[in-house]
Amino acid sequence: MSITLLNVIKSPKEISQDLADRVKQNRIRRNFTQQELAERSGVSFGSVKRFEQTGEISLKHLIMISKVLRCSPEFDLLFPVHQYESVEELLKAKELKKKKRKRARKKKE
Repeated sequence: MSITLLNVIKSPKEISQDLADRVKQNRIRRNFTQQELAERSGVSFGSVKRFEQTGEISLKHLIMISKVLRCSPEFDLLFPVHQYESVEELLKAKELKKKKRKRARKKKE
């Protein structure tokens, strides 16, 4: 998954609509109607229809739809876990985790 300059300058609305368009293309490629996708995913027909028209959907419903369309593993690519480049970097990160910030306590008078 590569990030292009175009992806960076898109508005959230544009990104949502592009995603909805890709879901719609995937649905059509699998020969599902909106109604069939709704029934198979457990998402209401109205939500499926609204998503394809406006790009608006809850994350939960998007995941339910993606499972039916066999795209749910793609969510793992959204926010990848940092890959350490050396053992030293890993040990430093573990040490920082141990030194968690503590809340300051009010002094008793």
